[in-house]
Amino acid sequence: MSRPVIDLNGPKGRIVDAALALATVRPWRAVSLRDIAERAGMDLVGMRAHFASKADVLSAFVRAVDDAVLASLDGLVHEDPKRDQLFEIVMARFDALAPYKTALRSISADLSADPALIRAHIASQAWMLEAAGIGADGIEGGMRVAGLAAVYASVYRTWLADDDPGQARTMAALDRRLRRGERTLQTLDGVAAGVRGLADRLGGLMGSAGGRASAGMNSPSGAAGAGGDPEQGADGSTRAV
Repeated sequence: MSRPVIDLNGPKGRIVDAALALATVRPWRAVSLRDIAERAGMDLVGMRAHFASKADVLSAFVRAVDDAVLASLDGLVHEDPKRDQLFEIVMARFDALAPYKTALRSISADLSADPALIRAHIASQAWMLEAAGIGADGIEGGMRVAGLAAVYASVYRTWLADDDPGQARTMAALDRRLRRGERTLQTLDGVAAGVRGLADRLGGLMGSAGGRASAGMNSPSGAAGAGGDPEQGADGSTRAV
């Protein structure tokens, strides 16, 4: 991939690069924000202006990888089957991550479920789907994002352990999981379509019922309530109208 993943011209890029460099030589749990700031050539005040936690730093790296991958897809053949396009996109992501594999092994060995990092990863799955021409919105889109996230997490573990330059194990695992996931998502798409259709029908029924009730209240007999005064309660007190 010709596009560099991390832009070192700005402070954010230098911080991300420093964090990954430190993760290459020591366990991620042993890396502190002060360590990262010192490696990036700034103090904690400068660090705090851009990131509040190590998870924030990693989230910025995830987004930088997203940008690099999306910018590298000019040669993607849009007429290919969606699964084939998604295969190429995920492999392009692994290519972008390759220079940082040692650091990522360290990070993966001690990675907590931080909400900011989870959001960044979920957004990545959505962008990869959209790049393949697969919608990531709505009920069906949410299911596709969750499905791709499960596929990616599984294959990512294979990739971390795959030292073959040709990445044969990674490609085989990705192809297998995408084929399996495609069948599962076809089923889930049908379920989601059924749920959406049911919700639409229920909404229509509720709207019809509300319309009938409104019409009844606007009629003379409905408003008076069997001869009663519409503004009077059973005890003769006046109700707010």
